[in-house]
Amino acid sequence: MTAVGPMGRLGAWAADHFRAVLVAWLVLAVGLGVLAPRVEHALSGAGWEATGSQSVKARELLDRNFGGQSSAALMVVVHSPSAEVGDPAFVATVDRVAVILREDSRVASVALPRAGFSISQDDHTAIVSAGANGTTTDMVAAADELKGTLKDAGTEDVQVSLTGASGMWSDFNEANRSAMMKSELISWPVTLIILMLAFGSLVAAGLPLMLTILGLVASAGTLYIGTKFFDISIWAMNFALMFALALGIDYALFIVHRFRGAFFGSKLTAKEAVAVTMDTAGKAVLFSGATVVISLSAVMLVPSPAFRSMALGIMVSVVFVLLASLTLLPAVLSRLGPRVDRLALRWVHSGEHRSPAFAAWGERLWRHPWLFGTVAVAILIAFSLPVLGLKTGMPSIKVVPQEDTSRQGYALVQSAFGEGAPGALQLVGPAAAIDKAVAVVKDDPGIARLMPAQKGAGGLVLVQAIPSSDPSSPSVGATIDRLRAAVPAEVLVGGATAENHDLEQVLSEKTPLVIGVVLVLGFLLLLLAVQAPVIAAVGVVTNLLAVGAAFGVARLIFQDGYGADLLRFESQGFIDAWGPVFFFAMIFAISMDYTVFLLSSAKEHFDHNRDPKEAMVGGLAHSGRVIFAAAAVMVAVFFTFALSGPLPPKEMGVILGVAVLLDALLIRLVLIPVSLRLLGTWAWGLPRWLDRVLPDVRFGHS
Repeated sequence: MTAVGPMGRLGAWAADHFRAVLVAWLVLAVGLGVLAPRVEHALSGAGWEATGSQSVKARELLDRNFGGQSSAALMVVVHSPSAEVGDPAFVATVDRVAVILREDSRVASVALPRAGFSISQDDHTAIVSAGANGTTTDMVAAADELKGTLKDAGTEDVQVSLTGASGMWSDFNEANRSAMMKSELISWPVTLIILMLAFGSLVAAGLPLMLTILGLVASAGTLYIGTKFFDISIWAMNFALMFALALGIDYALFIVHRFRGAFFGSKLTAKEAVAVTMDTAGKAVLFSGATVVISLSAVMLVPSPAFRSMALGIMVSVVFVLLASLTLLPAVLSRLGPRVDRLALRWVHSGEHRSPAFAAWGERLWRHPWLFGTVAVAILIAFSLPVLGLKTGMPSIKVVPQEDTSRQGYALVQSAFGEGAPGALQLVGPAAAIDKAVAVVKDDPGIARLMPAQKGAGGLVLVQAIPSSDPSSPSVGATIDRLRAAVPAEVLVGGATAENHDLEQVLSEKTPLVIGVVLVLGFLLLLLAVQAPVIAAVGVVTNLLAVGAAFGVARLIFQDGYGADLLRFESQGFIDAWGPVFFFAMIFAISMDYTVFLLSSAKEHFDHNRDPKEAMVGGLAHSGRVIFAAAAVMVAVFFTFALSGPLPPKEMGVILGVAVLLDALLIRLVLIPVSLRLLGTWAWGLPRWLDRVLPDVRFGHS
């Protein structure tokens, strides 16, 4: 048998222990699969907060000392265009609402409508507030269960709508869940068609789906176990699904493609072909998976439960897909052998590892590097320029479908109590300090009016300040900063709007750090993989072009509203604030996936003959088709999410889809090869001092 390295020996071991590997994965899949169906109801609908921020501390004070009347409280709007608050029909409706709320154990107190406080001047709208007797996650779950019952408590003349932060997140999560399911139904058939075209046989096309399903089942079960120890955002499952599908296909494409090239037309046995495959493609997949996990781990630097759990969800899915790719897939391939091409399409050429089309493309790039390189850079810069005017903000009520009760209630509160009423700021502190704060706040130009003071336990007093602008307006954030600078230090400024503002500020502060960490770690991993600092740096820098172009397109679509009618969304006038940091890590991780595939193949050729042309052309010929096919699947999957309901999944789908499209077509298949052409042997240079430090990593198998 041909001499192989550690990854090759792992592949051979998996082949020798096929039954043990298969049984282990079946046990894992069944054990975690039993828990998987429960995960959807166990995941958190909240967690969008900055841990340790002033607004979170204010919420905790209000929950303890004011019967839970914090930002997590349920706000129930009772409205009638004809009846007034004192009319029997209106009173009866309010009474039914109060009974429903008091019967729920997650409600600490019920504040009935009061004149001058929660009853509109025209007497046609009133607010019933249910204090939180649990975490923000508990209250979103309460909103899930109560909003239908509360709506039914209304009549033809009197409308009941559950709104507030908990109600909004409940409606948004429900709309998001429905949209994701719709996207999955569309993406699976599209994925299967692309896989059939890419692999050329039904058996081979089924292997990525095997990895994806295993990754999803194992991830869902693991996340369910995690919910027993801490809150995990429902978005964690959404992203885990997306990455399990995308990376499962990527890794299977690369490994199966290489296995077919090594097995067919050679004298190697299936086991030997697996060993050769794992020592080349398997090693690249290992580095790729490590890069994805490490890139996303940088998101953990953002002190927010939602962000950390979303990153955790993706990393869990990647780890399971990676483990299956390195153990189960080679074991299955060793058993399939020639049967991997069963049910093949007519034009499939078994054993074709070097693509003539991509070899010809590589030759063309070698002859005209400046022409193709200049055009690619010009296109990417043109798409990136709009980034200079990019604005960010926390999701507004516009992310909720118009027919949902939280949005209807929001509109009613604005109409009855003022534009800033849905985002009241909560000032809490000792009585004397609150008196001083009121003297300052009442004259602030950003405040429309102050509500009557409320006394709580421990000598604390609560005053609610109604902003003069919509809660999503940047001017409200400036008002919050102004008030905090002016009021006594003992007074905390909280409320749902303040929580959003604090999270936005944390994101703004942490984004440069996260980007820096991702870039450094990405460079170090790529350096370790290709043993060449120059081309590793080029790989990292070119990733930034894909990110810039993707966010440039996102600014035109989601901030400026181009294509809003086509994609059926209402522009907020900004990109959601969590997009830059989170999507950067995701885009970088996916881009590095392709970079590792291309450069590992190029390095394998360079190590064999030290010829820079063969490294560039050969690397492209051997990996170009895989990169093109994998990108096609990813773009199809991401763009199906762009067609889904709420705005954030659309942002995610468009930004990631555009990034992958531009990255694959213009960077991995043009700029990186052109860079290899222009740099020549310099691309693969390794200083002696660095050579002594780095472990010897090779992608050859002999």
